Amino acid sequence: MKVQTKETQDQMSSASALKELKDGNQRFVEKKQLNRDLMQQVSETSTGQYPFAIILSCIDSRVSSELIFDQGIGDIFSVRIAGNFVNEDILGSMEFACKLAGTKLVLVLGHTACGAVKGACDRARLGNLTTLINKIEPSVEAVKEPEDLSLRNSSNIDFVNEVAAVNVKMTIENIRAKSQVLNELEDVGEIQIIGGMYDIKTGAVEIY
Repeated sequence: MKVQTKETQDQMSSASALKELKDGNQRFVEKKQLNRDLMQQVSETSTGQYPFAIILSCIDSRVSSELIFDQGIGDIFSVRIAGNFVNEDILGSMEFACKLAGTKLVLVLGHTACGAVKGACDRARLGNLTTLINKIEPSVEAVKEPEDLSLRNSSNIDFVNEVAAVNVKMTIENIRAKSQVLNELEDVGEIQIIGGMYDIKTGAVEIY
């Protein structure tokens, strides 16, 4: 399996980049991953990299973007932080990927049963984790149902997963609001900024 080159990256659109991720996830679910010589890819990317997508996902050990989208070395930029939210450093990384490195797609990927989201639902407080949790809590407030406070916590997995999905959507809104660079690239059709949810039980990604 060949690595991405400047030529293959240039030929990809945001739509074809999205199709590549969807196809890769389908291969992953069906256990039909492509055969790759990773050390050969190490050698072939030693003089440059041309990823077609940047994926912001959670640190959760079950949600490795390269694996669940069946991608090799040099195919994607991968940003990971608990709760998959953005800050200035992550936005800068995305701007580098898209404006300077030619990436065509930004995917914000949440997942079911997210521990960081559970912490936000429970108003967890612990050292520096408190600051992280505070960044996810607006998504908890944005989910209005159920109103019963006894159901608005990590014991209600449906509530947790709804908050995780809303967190993805709010993160996309923050990207557009806080990055003029990415907003302009999307406006002229050079990139797409999209969201998705990974199901830790099935291995499938739902894109929206």
